[in-house]
Amino acid sequence: MKNPFKNENITESIDELKDEQTENAEEAEAAEDTITESDTSETDKLKSDYETLNNQYMRLAADFENYRKRQDSERENLLRFGTENALIKMIEVLDNFERAEKSLENVEDIEKYKESIELLHKQVTESLTKMGLEPIEAQGQEFNPNFHEAVMQTPTSEYPEHTIIAELQKGYKLGDKVLRASLVNVATAE
Repeated sequence: MKNPFKNENITESIDELKDEQTENAEEAEAAEDTITESDTSETDKLKSDYETLNNQYMRLAADFENYRKRQDSERENLLRFGTENALIKMIEVLDNFERAEKSLENVEDIEKYKESIELLHKQVTESLTKMGLEPIEAQGQEFNPNFHEAVMQTPTSEYPEHTIIAELQKGYKLGDKVLRASLVNVATAE
C-alpha cells in the first residue's frame, strides 16, 4: 500500500537534486584540478625560463668579469714589456756613451770627440726609429697646425706665405700620433 503522506515525486526530485549537486561538485573539483594543473604547469614553465635566463646572465657576467681582468692584465703587460723593450734598446746607447766618455778622457783632438758624438747621436736616432719614432718634416713645408706650432712669423718675399722658414725645435710622431709638434718660424706676406 501506498503511503498517503509520502510523495514519490518529491522524493525523486530530491534525489535528482542530490545527484545534480554531486555531479556539480565533481565537475567543480575537476575544473579546479584542471585550473590548478594549468597554473602549476605555467608557473613551472615561468620558473624554468627564469632559471635559464638567470643562469645565462650569471655566465655572461662572469665572462665579462674574466674579460675585464684579462684586458687589465694584458694592458699592464704591454706597458711593462713595452717600456722594458725601450729601456733595453736605450741601455745599449747608455753603454756607448760611457765607453765614449772613457775613451775621450785623454783625447785632445776635438775631431775625434765630434765623431764620437755624431756616432752616438746616430745610434740614438736609429734606436728610436726602430721603436717607431719619426721626425716631423718642417723646413720648407707648408704650415700645418696638426704637426707644427708657429712661434714666430716673419714677413718675407723670399718664401710663399704660410711656408716654414726655419725649424726651431724638431717635432716627432709615433705612427699617426704627434708626440711633440715642431716649433717653427712661418713666412707671412710683407
